[in-house]
Amino acid sequence: MTLAVVTGGGSGIGREIAKALRREGYEVAVTVLPGTLAPGDDGLGVFPCDAGDEAQIEALFDKLAETYGRAPSVIVNNAGIQTWSPLLKLSTEDWDRVITTNLRGTFLNTRIGAGRMVAEGRSGAIINIGSGCNKLAFPNLIDYGASKGGIEQFTKSAAAELGPKGIRVNCVAPGAIETDRTRLETDAYAEEWAALTPLRRIGTPEDVAEAVLFLASERAAFITGQTLAVDGGVFSQAPWPSYG
Repeated sequence: MTLAVVTGGGSGIGREIAKALRREGYEVAVTVLPGTLAPGDDGLGVFPCDAGDEAQIEALFDKLAETYGRAPSVIVNNAGIQTWSPLLKLSTEDWDRVITTNLRGTFLNTRIGAGRMVAEGRSGAIINIGSGCNKLAFPNLIDYGASKGGIEQFTKSAAAELGPKGIRVNCVAPGAIETDRTRLETDAYAEEWAALTPLRRIGTPEDVAEAVLFLASERAAFITGQTLAVDGGVFSQAPWPSYG
C-alpha cells in the first residue's frame, strides 16, 4: 500500500485530501499543529508537527519510518495560514509567521521527505497547495500572496532537480473554495464568488482533492513542474467592464 502524508490535514481542504487518498487505497498520515485536537478516526494516522519547524519535520519522517516501515511516496504540502492586513500595517511578526508556515514549510517537507525517498531508492510525487494568489494580487494578502507565489516557483525548481531521481513535483492552485474558514470572510461568500466564476459556482474541498489524486497517480506519470488551477476559470479571465 502506498504511503501518503498530508501536512495540515486536520481540517478543511487538507482533511478532504487525506480522506480522498484513503478512499483511493493509500495509507495516509496527516500532520496537525502540536496541541490541537486530532481529527476523528477515518483510518488516518495523526502526527503532531509544526510545518515550519525543521527539527519537528525531521522527527516526523523518523516517526513515519518507524510506524510504517518506509518513507512516504506521496507528500501533499497543504499546511498554510493566512493573515488579513494592508501592506503598510502588516507586522513583521505576521509576515514571518505566514512565510515560515507556508513557504518554508513547503521547502522543508519537500527537502526532508524527498531526501528520505531518494535514500530508500523509491520514486514519488509531491503536490504543493498553492492559490489563485500564485499569479494575481489580492488586497490585504501580501504575505500570503508572496508565500503562494514562492511555492509556485519552488515547485518548478524542485521538479527540475528531483525529476532525474524519479520524483514528480506539481502544484494545485485552488480558487474560491467553500470551507469553514472562507464562510467567515463574508455572509455571502458562495454567492459573491459564484457570480464571478465562469462555471457559476464556487469550489469544494472535494474538487481540490480530485486534482491532488490525479497528480499523485500514475495517470500523471509524465507531468511535473506544473500548476493546475482548480478555480472554475475565475482567475483565467481579465477584469472586463460590462457593456450591457
